[in-house]
Amino acid sequence: MDAQRSAVETLCASRAWQIIAPPFVEVESGKRDDRPELLAAIERCKVTGAVLVVAKLDRLSRNVAFLATLQDSGVRFLAADMPEANELTIHIMAAVAQAERKAISKRTKEALAAAKARGQKLGNPNGAAALRRAGKGSVAGTAAARANADAHAMRLKPVLERMRGEGRNSLGELAKALNDEGMVTPRGGRWHSSSVRNLLARLSP
Repeated sequence: MDAQRSAVETLCASRAWQIIAPPFVEVESGKRDDRPELLAAIERCKVTGAVLVVAKLDRLSRNVAFLATLQDSGVRFLAADMPEANELTIHIMAAVAQAERKAISKRTKEALAAAKARGQKLGNPNGAAALRRAGKGSVAGTAAARANADAHAMRLKPVLERMRGEGRNSLGELAKALNDEGMVTPRGGRWHSSSVRNLLARLSP
């Protein structure tokens, strides 16, 4: 563990990066994706815009589902034992998984076509109408964006409470404090009075 921590510290020092204190220490197997420390580190990176630095790439590369989660999070990523392996590596790993999913989809479609040729009825005849009534599509995308913004707001709630306790109460003061501490908006941008107003509105009961 000391060697891995030293590797991370050396990489960060070479790039003049400040390590978030205290650093997150993960000891679970790389085969698992329910690793609380690593997930907490990713959440912190989302809030601050920091780079996720891990000691060994193979500790992350064994679980396709987790790699997809890391890719979708938008968090920048580096491995101390292979600094050249970054977001591109994650894209490649995810592309391999996507290719496998496409192969599975093709085999499934072929099996369904064969079943249909045998005269077997497939699917729910009312399925399309049900989807239209549910208003899927753009509504689902809007809901996902709203859920992401709500989750981001909850992550920032203790930060705002601390800042208010320090006497920063105006929208401008809070925006400046958030920017000074490296916090980002749900879309990764800088804070302004209007975005802080929206943030506070999301946190209002």
